[in-house]
Amino acid sequence: MTAKEQDYYTIVDVPIPDGIELEVGGLAFTPDGRLGVSTRRGEVWVIENPYMEGTRIPRFSRFAYGLHEPLGLAYHRGSFYATQRSEITKLTDLNADGKADAYETIVSWPLAGNYHEYSYGPLFTPEGDMLVTLNLGWIGHGASQSKWRGWMMKVSPDGKMVPIATGMRSPAGFGYNAEGDVFYGENQGDWVGSGRITHVETGDFVGNPEGLRWSHLEGSPVKLTMEDIPDTGEPMHKVAADIPGFKTPSVWLPHGLMGISTSDILVDKSGGDFGPFSGQLFVGDQGHSKIFRVALEKVNGVYQGAAFPFREGFSSGILRMVWGNDASMFVGMTSRGWGSTGSAPFGLQRLIWTGKTPFEIKTMNAQPDGFELEFTLPVAKTSAEQLTSYKASSFTYKYHHNYGSPVIELEELDIKGVLVSEDGLKVRLVVDGLKEGYIHEINAEGIKSEGGKDLLHSVGYYTLNQLPDGEKIDLSTLVKPPAMDHSAHQQHAAAPTTAPPGRVTASVSSDAGSAKRVTTMPSSWSGSADKTIIISTKPGLKFDVETIEVKAGSKVKLTFNNDDDMLHNLVIVKPGMAVQVGEAALKMGLEGSQKNYIPDSGEVLFHTNILSPESTETIYFEAPAVPGDYMYVCTFPGHAYVMQGVMKVVR
Repeated sequence: MTAKEQDYYTIVDVPIPDGIELEVGGLAFTPDGRLGVSTRRGEVWVIENPYMEGTRIPRFSRFAYGLHEPLGLAYHRGSFYATQRSEITKLTDLNADGKADAYETIVSWPLAGNYHEYSYGPLFTPEGDMLVTLNLGWIGHGASQSKWRGWMMKVSPDGKMVPIATGMRSPAGFGYNAEGDVFYGENQGDWVGSGRITHVETGDFVGNPEGLRWSHLEGSPVKLTMEDIPDTGEPMHKVAADIPGFKTPSVWLPHGLMGISTSDILVDKSGGDFGPFSGQLFVGDQGHSKIFRVALEKVNGVYQGAAFPFREGFSSGILRMVWGNDASMFVGMTSRGWGSTGSAPFGLQRLIWTGKTPFEIKTMNAQPDGFELEFTLPVAKTSAEQLTSYKASSFTYKYHHNYGSPVIELEELDIKGVLVSEDGLKVRLVVDGLKEGYIHEINAEGIKSEGGKDLLHSVGYYTLNQLPDGEKIDLSTLVKPPAMDHSAHQQHAAAPTTAPPGRVTASVSSDAGSAKRVTTMPSSWSGSADKTIIISTKPGLKFDVETIEVKAGSKVKLTFNNDDDMLHNLVIVKPGMAVQVGEAALKMGLEGSQKNYIPDSGEVLFHTNILSPESTETIYFEAPAVPGDYMYVCTFPGHAYVMQGVMKVVR
């Protein structure tokens, strides 16, 4: 029987009473085991018995209300601290009646009023200070319209606020690693090719130049200006090499493969009580309703490491994670306006280790000539010693003002040799063509454990910032495989294009002349269409038009406007095939972004390309001759489950 994630980590619902809209923005435990929950609707609830012991009934009481979308919560020395849109608020129950009597502003900052000006935190430091992060606004692109937007700030207990670092676009999650260093998570967007986590230190610039608007102010530890950041479309690590203070990601989370909307970061300090991943980071994803894990290492003083799949199947979009006192993980979720693969609008769930050890790639460490993979269980040497058990590739993303990036410079790499440790827990791979600054995909799908198990997840993505020194393996001591020519598999994206922010017409790709994507009205139409349709987007992964009607065989001109702040396409498919086509797009792997997430499938009838925010594309097609309820869907990874419409073809 094939192993499943739920065999090792169980998801348990914490029931929410009717009438409570628990759109989780923050989670924080009190020392006596009560769970505080801040919500996007401005409330703080306290849950007694969140573990559902005894009667198994958790008890909810409202502790505070009237706040402005608090997207973070902490408990410190008898009080809750919530980060509202424009301030950190200290909430204290003075008379022990279970309700906050004192709402004290610790510090406040200006707002421009833009809907996208979210604020996150606080994260307490060992010294008792607080860290907060401030989201950019959105005006068709990320914008720092008010002071310190796009920055991480430190706040003292008496309310003094000082800037720490900038270059952040949407820093929804941040936390400590096992060594006590701070990492923050970033979401794909303008200047951000893919999700990622980055080690943050005072004075860092981490990528998005909008926050540099305030670098001239007194107290700024960052001296770069917006004009110092080139917009060439070259890979980020190449640009950063020439700019002092430009900090590149510690670990990239390849878009669509490792989620689409990075959220919280939580370090495993359980000492093994949550499974075999002690010391690693767990990273949530709001859009894909799942959690990944990250194994870090430091090479030449620089953090880098690998990202792996961990657990999917949560009921809504994950925003917050916190440890219970029994080494279970509480997961807070929300989807309103942001959309997620989890169908519920909000939720609170608990992730519990069953005590069984999954067969996984536990860690991946860089070597001067490849990687060393450590496994949670001994491998079967007969499978582990076969070069065909592994595949490797490298790739990166464009660094530019455009929203996101396709995978570029994708190249298959040769596995030159394999060395298995005596205990079967480690495999050393000699990989030809390693590149500093690139993401390296290692797939060990052919590996089995000594007990005959398949890997629960066979792939890892290692961000190689620094090649370590050390001894290389002498290939003459290993069995040499026949030489392989991978030149035909090397893929290079086209030269980057740039366009000013705002509504633009999408560029025509190489498939523009195909019958499935025709972007010029056919000459045989004599200059007119039988039906003209305009479809746009709405927040929450929705088309603004849910049903369209066309006559069988009619000539249709369809314009798709992406008014959202994320990437979308519009794909017309055969009746009932929206989810299946969406899942096929998800399985396209690294080629997906290069092919606009359009699978090579007969179920796909017509499509636009992937459109950046505030862009548009028009396609022309003849409606199917057979009447029926055809569907249109966005096949960007994860969107197909909810972003659908119906094209009724009638006689």
